[in-house]
Amino acid sequence: MGNPVLEAIADRRSNRGYKSEQISKEQLDALLLAAAQSPSARNSQPWHFTVVQNQELIKEVNDEANSILGRTDGIFYGAPTVIFISCDNSAKWGRLDSGIAVQTIALAAHSLGLGSVILGLPDAAFTGPRGEYFKQLLKFPDKKDFAVAIAVGIPTVTKEAHPIEPDLVTYIE
Repeated sequence: MGNPVLEAIADRRSNRGYKSEQISKEQLDALLLAAAQSPSARNSQPWHFTVVQNQELIKEVNDEANSILGRTDGIFYGAPTVIFISCDNSAKWGRLDSGIAVQTIALAAHSLGLGSVILGLPDAAFTGPRGEYFKQLLKFPDKKDFAVAIAVGIPTVTKEAHPIEPDLVTYIE
C-alpha cells in the first residue's frame, strides 16, 4: 500500500539478540517521547517509565524472575536497555494503556533501526517474595506496579514474520 506506518507494523519483529553497544541518548529520548505521546483513557497517562541501562541491575531482575519461573535463560536477551513500565493497577485502564505505550515504543524503535521485544516475564520479579525490593530498586513511584517491559538495542538476530492465523476477523453488516 506504500504507507510507512503499515510497512513498519508489517516489518517489525521481536528481536531476541542484541549488540552490547548502548543505544544513543537521542534514540532513547525519541522512544520515551513517543511513549509519552501514546493515547490513554481520558488522557490519564497512568504509566511511569523506568529506564535501566545498568547490566548488573538487569541481571538481578532477570535472575529473580528466572528463579521464580524455574527458567535458566535470559529474559532480556542481552539487551543494553530495558524500559520498565509501571502503572497504578487500580486505574481501570492502566495496564491496557501501558500496553499501548509499549507497542508505541516498539514501533518507534523499529523506525530508528533498533530492535526490541515486549516482555511480560519480568512480572515474576515484581510479584514474587522480593517484589517490593525490586519496585524500590527500580524506583517505581508509590502505588505503581509492574505492567510490562521492553528490551531495546541494536539487533543481532531477526526472524521471519509469523504466519497470520486465518479466521481472526468476523464482519457483521
